[in-house]
Amino acid sequence: MSKKVLVLGEISNQKLRNVSFEAIGAARTIARDGEVLAVLLGNSVQAFADELIHYGADRVITVEHENLKHYTSDGYSQALLEIIDGENPEGIVFAHTALGKDLAPRIASKIDSGLVSDVTDIEVDGDNILFTRPIYSGKAFEKKIITDGISFVTIRPNNITAFEKSEARTGEIVPKQIEINNLRTIIKDIIQKKSEGVDLSEAKIVVAGGRGVKSKEGFDKLYEFADVLGAAVGASRGACDAGYCDYSLQIGQTGKVVTPDLYIAVGISGAIQHLAGMSNSKKIVAINKDADSNIFNVADYGIVGDLFEVLPKLTEEIRKIKVGV
Repeated sequence: MSKKVLVLGEISNQKLRNVSFEAIGAARTIARDGEVLAVLLGNSVQAFADELIHYGADRVITVEHENLKHYTSDGYSQALLEIIDGENPEGIVFAHTALGKDLAPRIASKIDSGLVSDVTDIEVDGDNILFTRPIYSGKAFEKKIITDGISFVTIRPNNITAFEKSEARTGEIVPKQIEINNLRTIIKDIIQKKSEGVDLSEAKIVVAGGRGVKSKEGFDKLYEFADVLGAAVGASRGACDAGYCDYSLQIGQTGKVVTPDLYIAVGISGAIQHLAGMSNSKKIVAINKDADSNIFNVADYGIVGDLFEVLPKLTEEIRKIKVGV
């Protein structure tokens, strides 16, 4: 049976996040031959609506308001609840990002809906839709079927295939006026730390350093290597605790969960807390001088050696390949 499925698009640094397109792909699977309705909230979002249509949305509702310039759960939930009430979707898809993890439970509780979070795969099984999600820190997976009510899910970035982009695809863009008031929190401005390189949560390649990197200067080598690869830089908690890098780079059970196409662990021992954040990467390469390190148990490829000798050689060889030497 076809359904209407609502997708929340996310904008970061003046562009749509890739996971927004993956969410449309997930919505198309859930909707079958039904309608995919995308929603954009913010202060100046109209320009992004066409791109969502090119990636498979049938209709885009845009809500522009000064109180939506910066994300707050109060402001976003007011806008979304009014749209959900008017549209009555049978499905809702958010990204399993910091925003989605904060907002989805609030919306689910307001509309008295269940929520399947951190979905990594969606399959059609006859009349049922199977949602796969990791449990026990990624050691096992469970499949869920929603038998009643709204199919409300959040999807993990880099796991669901985005719908094929076509600039010839057309759809309806509907600006909507919604009053956003009685906010408990109003954000006047956001001061961000300068981020270097590729966004960690959506990167296709991640280079992560651990205590074996030994210093902030050691992380400079990682940044150089990542720059050559077009990769994002991450870290273990041990490296963050030692002050080698900022906690915004932390990957693991108490940090970010990433699932890139390629994960390169440099000087990381492979503690279970770190594996919880990266073990579902498609390919894992480990570089460590201790051949007995636990990281080699999950790695597809391993290099036993001193990272300060290995990294410069790898960096140089990749440079040669890129310039065709």
